[in-house]
Amino acid sequence: MRVNRILLSTALVVVALVVQVSVLARLHLPGAVPDLLLLTVLGLAMVYGHVGGALVGFGAGLLADLAPPADHAAGRYALVLCVTGYFAGLIRPENGRLKSATGPMAVVVAAAVGSTLLYAGVGALVGDTAARHVGLTGLLFSAALYDLLLAPFVVPGIMWLARRADNDPLTETGSAAKAGDISSGWLSSGTGLRIGSQRGGLGALKAKARTRSTRVGRIKGVKRL
Repeated sequence: MRVNRILLSTALVVVALVVQVSVLARLHLPGAVPDLLLLTVLGLAMVYGHVGGALVGFGAGLLADLAPPADHAAGRYALVLCVTGYFAGLIRPENGRLKSATGPMAVVVAAAVGSTLLYAGVGALVGDTAARHVGLTGLLFSAALYDLLLAPFVVPGIMWLARRADNDPLTETGSAAKAGDISSGWLSSGTGLRIGSQRGGLGALKAKARTRSTRVGRIKGVKRL
């Protein structure tokens, strides 16, 4: 990953974790806790792609595993967010811009449900049965609902910051110049004229036509003599 991506991702993940632990976890909402860290990983993954999403998810999950008051095995949430970030990055378009909000909202719901199921599944493998006592159905519904309500205020801003951090004026200028060269090449290959000097090309064609007509007249005059 680029340096600017690493710095931005680290800052956003740290802020999201602090807000989630100090604010959202203390709201005592029924069911699950709104997962601001998950939404941050989703927003970055839908701009950086599946590889960047997996790396950001692993780092964010590992930080959440080690940060107090974590009461689960280290690496458990890192695995969940790594897998979630990877699959979320697979829907990233080539330019990193999404035309509709339907896709991201569906990704948020799927990620909330999938991450809860994966977290509970990994917990069952290591002997953590807390999800059974709380009620898995209630956790799934509340996680999807809270994350879906919070997503419009988080995911678009995260994606905007990620795209802005990736902007490079020199790269954009170079790509624009290359696109201009390609378009002019397409036109010139079909017409034989240069885009910047169309008038000169037309004048040259007219001069050639006049020269040919003059030569034809001279030839005819010679034949008559």
